[in-house]
Amino acid sequence: MQGANEVVVLRLGHRPGRDERMTTHVGLTARALGADRVVIAGQASDPKATVEEVTDRFGGPFEVEAADGYRRRLREWEGTVVHLTMYGLPIQDAEGEIRAAHMSGPVLVVVGSEKVSFDVYEAADYNVGVTNQPHSEVAGLAVFLDRLFEGRELDREWADA
Repeated sequence: MQGANEVVVLRLGHRPGRDERMTTHVGLTARALGADRVVIAGQASDPKATVEEVTDRFGGPFEVEAADGYRRRLREWEGTVVHLTMYGLPIQDAEGEIRAAHMSGPVLVVVGSEKVSFDVYEAADYNVGVTNQPHSEVAGLAVFLDRLFEGRELDREWADA
């Protein structure tokens, strides 16, 4: 969120023809709830264009980036990596530490779609579960961002809105 260290959402495993709507909603949720940028790993021209169009119409700043892969970005990220998963620490147990880490540096939030490779779990500083019950990655991202920003994202001012 502007005025704070960067928050980037990395969308993994986009499957063309299958995940168009869900990937679009990950991008829209990231934008609306305080992230600065979304990176879509995989061929996702439609979701990228849709999120860019919404940003143009409703204000920004917000960036959308398409990337071929994700491993290099994970390895080279200079900040905290948070992987949202059903199999992680409960968010209510980890949010304070993650918020403190965000005060001192950027945060990369990893959101999967299909089964996530074990290397993502290993690369993450935090594997965080927003409940251990099945739910959508969009719901998990929304809850996580709201907890990270403690509701401040809801009062955000949008340039060019």
